[in-house]
Amino acid sequence: MYKYLVNCAVLLSCLLSVNTVYAAPTASLHQNMAVLIVGGGGREHAMAWKLANSPWKPRVFVAPGNAGTALEPRVQNVNIKATDLEALKQFALEQQIDLTIVGPELPLANGIVDTFNAAGLSCFGPTRAAARLESSKIFSKEFMQRHKIPTARYASFSDFEAAKSYVQKHGTPIVIKADGLASGKGVVVAHSEQEAIDFLKTLLIDGAHNNAGKKILIEEYLQGEELSYIVASDGTHIVSLDTSQDHKQLYAHDKGPNTGGMGAYSPVNIVTPKINKAIMKTIVEPTIRGMAAEKTPYSGFLYIGLMMTKDGPKVLEYNCRLGDPEAQALLLRLKSDLLELCSTTVNKGLDHISLQWDKRSSICVVIASSQYPNSSAEKTILAIQPPIACEDCKIFHSSTTQQGEEFIADSGRILSVGSLGSTLGEAQAKVYAEIQHNKWKKVQYRADIGYRELEREERMFQL
Repeated sequence: MYKYLVNCAVLLSCLLSVNTVYAAPTASLHQNMAVLIVGGGGREHAMAWKLANSPWKPRVFVAPGNAGTALEPRVQNVNIKATDLEALKQFALEQQIDLTIVGPELPLANGIVDTFNAAGLSCFGPTRAAARLESSKIFSKEFMQRHKIPTARYASFSDFEAAKSYVQKHGTPIVIKADGLASGKGVVVAHSEQEAIDFLKTLLIDGAHNNAGKKILIEEYLQGEELSYIVASDGTHIVSLDTSQDHKQLYAHDKGPNTGGMGAYSPVNIVTPKINKAIMKTIVEPTIRGMAAEKTPYSGFLYIGLMMTKDGPKVLEYNCRLGDPEAQALLLRLKSDLLELCSTTVNKGLDHISLQWDKRSSICVVIASSQYPNSSAEKTILAIQPPIACEDCKIFHSSTTQQGEEFIADSGRILSVGSLGSTLGEAQAKVYAEIQHNKWKKVQYRADIGYRELEREERMFQL
């Protein structure tokens, strides 16, 4: 009888271990707490800079970081790739990291939050299941359809001929998206049938973007003005960040190929209290409620790309993180403590927090290599001059390393230059003066970031 009871206990223990649901560990604020940021781009530099200036004075580690994060006080780079989840977990355990904050999408899609939580580590961001809102465009569209969240009409395909026939039937302009993650480059707004068919071939036949396009979405083309709407959620409660607008196309006035983002500004003044209420009621709240109802509660930053159409706001996409370069523009204006916001989120206490913002406008202009967004082995060498008389300017690094007085970067987005101003026009003037001051070579950037808002500002001053 005793042996029988022991065997039953062992069996029960095994069954429980198989079905264990790990509760997300909490992160308690305290002086000199240790924080790990995962990632190495401009967004992560902005986060490290903001966290290092927290009144809690945390020790900040960035994996892998870049030359800019290495120069920030109380910030230390760690030579671990953002995708090496096991090495990141071991580092966090050895260094007794109090809170890990994940910047880019790929670690989230690969389940870094699940891995850390299972090891008893507090990690800010959505679980792998919740991150499907970004990692699968088809999942997110079906989710929106289930929960009646306004978005563009769509169809999904894995067969080239079927997708081609759909384009020929519906005509252009039309939007084609890779289902998986493609670093912001898996989307084309095709203005001709041939352009659409060429992109379909690139995705479905050629296997571009590491096979992220094995499945694709074809959406109706929505007209209006794009808006980046970002919130923090603890799975139940929601805190909105201020509004921002990204500029994704490579060339001025939104021409040319899509990129990861060429610049951003904040706030976007077309978002009135009435519009903000509509966005929360019809899009944000149904998204968070829907994820909870499907037993994948959403925690972390949620970026909602919106198109402000004549029929109201509609969702273009979800991202499970702060945008880049929206993060740089927003964090320049955030007066509240980023560390407190992230800690409160993992502690599920966002109903007790509100955010304070600088009333000034901010702008961020991305400096990219001359080859961007095409891949190239060419290196870009930059000498960064001390800022001119601009206390409100800040340069954030992306994929840079330092050699002596120079910075070396691969082709891609290299830096983002930000500033604050009493008006967006003033902030823009400061940023472009800073860029001209540096006289960088073999780079490109857009000279019109914030142009829509500037046109609105000019009309207001003329009244």
